[in-house]
Amino acid sequence: MHAVVCIKQVPETTEVRFDPETNTMVREGVPGIINPFDEYAIEEALLTKERFGGKVTVLTMGPPQAAETLRKTLAMGVDQAVLVTDRAFAGADTLATSYTLAMAIRKLVPVDIVFCGRQAIDGDTGQVGPGVAHRLGISQLTSVSKVKNIDWESRRIEVERLLESGIQVIESPLPALLTVVKDINQPRLPSLLRMKRAKQAEIPTWDAAGIEADPAQIGLEGSPTQVIKTFSPPKRTGGQRLSGEPEEMVKELVDKLFAAKII
Repeated sequence: MHAVVCIKQVPETTEVRFDPETNTMVREGVPGIINPFDEYAIEEALLTKERFGGKVTVLTMGPPQAAETLRKTLAMGVDQAVLVTDRAFAGADTLATSYTLAMAIRKLVPVDIVFCGRQAIDGDTGQVGPGVAHRLGISQLTSVSKVKNIDWESRRIEVERLLESGIQVIESPLPALLTVVKDINQPRLPSLLRMKRAKQAEIPTWDAAGIEADPAQIGLEGSPTQVIKTFSPPKRTGGQRLSGEPEEMVKELVDKLFAAKII
């Protein structure tokens, strides 16, 4: 069994900055963490390995500093971590990102399962996982809250999907890509021994040429969606504070809403 986990290094929420010229998020030199949803994907891959044997490879596309994020995954117990990095990847939207990751995964075949977090906290689109599955031509199982069974003889996987209307049980052939939700498990903490080893580990790096990527499909050039302008919303001003008895405040509030033609 070979499981690949696609993760993303995201900036600390207090450190989000945008390049005023390209209108893209600044990632180099900004403190980063593992996207929280991706930690659940890593844990599920490790649990699958403990259950069936095999190996787990973690893959990320990002600036050179993302190697430190990969070291944390090694400390969690993954077998291999690979950094896909090249300035040509900068400014990629979800389409270009999914293409890049899919090309990197092709270098890791054979692959049985690809795990991803449901979404990234900096983009919140949930598009990259399904995009990778489409590029690879494999099944996509999104919002997975439980892996019920894997039958390696028949090469099929059965999972539960967490939907707004309830739980859906679905079966799919392997290989497949799963995007997982937080309900699926509880990520483990890195062990002290593995943390020491991870500091000395060599992190393989692959550039655009190394994954045989088409220059027209990566980075800004390969991104059909373009950010025209970024700005912070203006701070709220004004507002009124009501005082008095609850009944009086309710009546006053209703009168003001009527006067403002809100109701």
